[in-house]
Amino acid sequence: MPTPRLDPPPALPLAAVVNATGVVLHPKLGRAPLSAAARQAVLDASGYTTLEIDPATGRHQSRTSGPGRLAAEVLGAPAATVVNNGAAALLLTLHALATGREVVISRGELVEIGRSYRLPDLIATTPARLVEVGTANHTRLEDYRHATHAGTGLLLTVHRPDRHPGGNETTLAALAELAAELGVPLVHHLGSGLPHRMPAALPDEPSVAGSLAAGADLVLVSGDKLLGGPQAGIIAGRADLVAGCERHALARALRIDKLQRAALEATLWSWAQAELPADLPVVAMLDADPVTLHQRAVWMAEQIGRDARAVRSSARVGGSLLSAVSLPSWAVGVPSHDPPRLAAALLAGEPPILARADTDQLRLDVRTIPPSRDVEVVEVVRALSAG
Repeated sequence: MPTPRLDPPPALPLAAVVNATGVVLHPKLGRAPLSAAARQAVLDASGYTTLEIDPATGRHQSRTSGPGRLAAEVLGAPAATVVNNGAAALLLTLHALATGREVVISRGELVEIGRSYRLPDLIATTPARLVEVGTANHTRLEDYRHATHAGTGLLLTVHRPDRHPGGNETTLAALAELAAELGVPLVHHLGSGLPHRMPAALPDEPSVAGSLAAGADLVLVSGDKLLGGPQAGIIAGRADLVAGCERHALARALRIDKLQRAALEATLWSWAQAELPADLPVVAMLDADPVTLHQRAVWMAEQIGRDARAVRSSARVGGSLLSAVSLPSWAVGVPSHDPPRLAAALLAGEPPILARADTDQLRLDVRTIPPSRDVEVVEVVRALSAG
């Protein structure tokens, strides 16, 4: 019997985009772009895999054991496990460690992320009871101490890069001492996922290693932010607490799939090979040399012509709570009588290019444009701006 011929599939709604906005972790574009190694790992994992089989013995193994061990090694933690995303990491932690008990947190850290994720709303869905201490702009160690008692399950602190200088006045180390005194875990919802400090681009951004060294019992991070990998959540820290999270029934509902695992392991492996792995696009963009950015902007402007010129720009890290963190950058300014219309044409083009429309020009920030796409972007912009 002949094989039936199938019509070509319609255009898929999910399309690759060239990011010329200057926002490194653009939420609407999927945050961190994967490295070449991670993309290849996803391709390799698209068929049958050893997802839950130990290839050495042929026996069953947890799908999170491999990435968990690698994450622990990279982050300098005694143990780690992985789930579907950062919110899932917090959800599982609260279910596993604070069911029927109180979670103490500063009022100034009850954050909203991306208009759809409010920390107090998430905690309200768990069997834990939320206890707010301090005020929106002042929280001291005494506030935590006065709120704790036999029913306290854990202390929770949330990293906020945009924190007001008069916000939480309690250091992570001081909170760790109090938690140890009370005999409860200190959980640091770090979010950003930076394994080691990045002094040049993000001098004030704490790292997972730093949080653990300061005394946090568990650190919760996302895989698709500064870690530079796929959507995932990592719970790293004390082995007994991590094991408790892994044993909880909710862990199965929040587990990662084989494609997430493949991309995450490839990303973690990059961090295992170098302190700041340049093969990860996020690291390359954040650590980009300003002189090189300027040279690229000048060259692109010359090739586009029509009075285009290199202009100073302010790129942003992006990624929810990191959205306010800016980076000096360079962009190509393309004069236009109707910048929004030109921006819309670029986004509808091939390839789609997302740029910023200013009052009198289109702005393409080169920090987030892969250098390998410079010529392609020039050709597209030149063709559209001439029309």
